[in-house]
This record gives sequence, structure tokens and C-alpha cells, in this order.
Amino acid sequence: MDWLLNPWVITIIIVSVVVSNIAAIKYTAHMKFGPHDKTSELLKKQQEVENLTRKDRHAETEEKK
Repeated sequence: MDWLLNPWVITIIIVSVVVSNIAAIKYTAHMKFGPHDKTSELLKKQQEVENLTRKDRHAETEEKK
């Protein structure tokens, strides 16, 4: 338990926490957040699904003929 209370160990732990927090902040600084990005992606996916369903319906009507 004495080695845990050593000032050098405490200093190393504090420095490592600070450095890891700075690295995490730098990593997340370039991320894009916001509802605009999500809504545009969801709209694109929805349009793709609608196009596929239209093609499927068209193919089913062609098979019936």
C-alpha cells in the first residue's frame, strides 16, 4: 500500500489521466454531430427502400402477365 501513496505513482496516474482526456477530446473534436446529418442519411435509405419496393412490385406485375 505504501507504493500506491508514493508521490511519483500519484503523479504518473494524474498525468496519464490528463493525457488520455486530452487525446479523447482531440479524437472527438472532428466528429460531426447534429440532426441534419442523420435525417439526410435516413431519407436516402428510405428512398432506396421505396425504389426497391417499386422495382419489386413492377417485377411481380411482369411475372403475372
